[in-house]
Amino acid sequence: QVQVVESGGGLVQPGGSLRLSCAASGSGFSFNVMGWYRQAPGKQRGLVATITSGGRTNYADSVKGRFAISRDKNTVYLQMNSLKPEDTAVYYCVYKYPPTGDYWGQGTQVTVSS
Repeated sequence: QVQVVESGGGLVQPGGSLRLSCAASGSGFSFNVMGWYRQAPGKQRGLVATITSGGRTNYADSVKGRFAISRDKNTVYLQMNSLKPEDTAVYYCVYKYPPTGDYWGQGTQVTVSS
């Protein structure tokens, strides 16, 4: 059973930075995708960024140039710079292995406010 655990959320002022981390344990599959999604109050969960096991990345337009996703084996990081109030949301990490499905973490709150 794959378990996904996030860490690193918190409160930051506009223009500040945060780094999120996520570890997927119990996994060891050859091809997979890890990534981050976010959900703000009253909105649907949406893509932030993903990275494949081969290192290919994909970003939402709203975070391009400000956020950077990286990974080391089955740990994924999200470096968030130049944060804006509209980045406030619960951030969820996901481990995707196509044959068996998606495994989600419990989420970590990011609040951008002065």
